[in-house]
Amino acid sequence: MELEESYFFDTYALYELVHGSENYSDYAENISIITTKLNLMELHYLLLRLYGKEEAEKGYNKFLPFAVEVNDSVIKEASEFRALHKKRSLSYVDCIGYIIAKKSGVQFLTGDEHFKDFENVEFVK
Repeated sequence: MELEESYFFDTYALYELVHGSENYSDYAENISIITTKLNLMELHYLLLRLYGKEEAEKGYNKFLPFAVEVNDSVIKEASEFRALHKKRSLSYVDCIGYIIAKKSGVQFLTGDEHFKDFENVEFVK
């Protein structure tokens, strides 16, 4: 089976996928996922708080094969992007993901209101 599209899944999108959100059902199959270990850390923390260690481990491990490395260039560009949009209170992790998405030529999939009107964003609430 061939994958239809690729997206960078931020933590919001990963969380919605784990919970089987109806709004994210179109992204649950035949989609190539890109994320980072930083997003997995955030997901692990959320699941740990809500459901305990076992579920947090399952969620982390489910998406681990899709995690890409964060290189120095991405870190610097993300920092510049965050500074440029400092009034929006963007997280470092989201800025890194957004830059990776742009560099990878894929949409940044999120439900985070802070990214709603940026280019290269697939906003799903």
